[in-house]
Amino acid sequence: MGATSSVPEKSIHEFTVKDSKGNDVNLSSYKGKVLLVVNVASKCGFTNSNYTQLTELHSKYKDKGFEIFAFPCNQFLYQEPGTSQDAEQFACSRFKAEYPIFQKVKVNGPNAAPVYKFLKASKGGWFGSQIKWNFTKFLVDKDGIVIKRYATSTSPLAIEGDVKKALGES
Repeated sequence: MGATSSVPEKSIHEFTVKDSKGNDVNLSSYKGKVLLVVNVASKCGFTNSNYTQLTELHSKYKDKGFEIFAFPCNQFLYQEPGTSQDAEQFACSRFKAEYPIFQKVKVNGPNAAPVYKFLKASKGGWFGSQIKWNFTKFLVDKDGIVIKRYATSTSPLAIEGDVKKALGES
């Protein structure tokens, strides 16, 4: 049963999402940028290493057309219990995140955010399209097409080569 047929969008640029304050963000404004989309959580065992490396990766490539999208998610053992603004404040103050922290979303189930339905339909995981845990990452090319999906256990710095390649730097 292919999830792809249930998602009419062909590019992440077709979506509008909410920022942490509830304002609309049209993702078409990111056309031409390579994106790394991550479901984040502040109270996960992977939080420190992922946020630290996401900030490092962003700092290294932000001026070359790279952006990170962080979507707080509380679906995995309630590890993002606060508000969307709490999640943003946590990431920005503790980890110096300079990339967008969006509104909290669901990544699985019938109420999954449409952008996550698109991401999962584009690149399934080992056990189908469901996201298994926090810090699942999707690399999206300049045209808004999902290139690759990475498991929680794949550190952000481990995908630096793929980021460089997508930026045309390899």
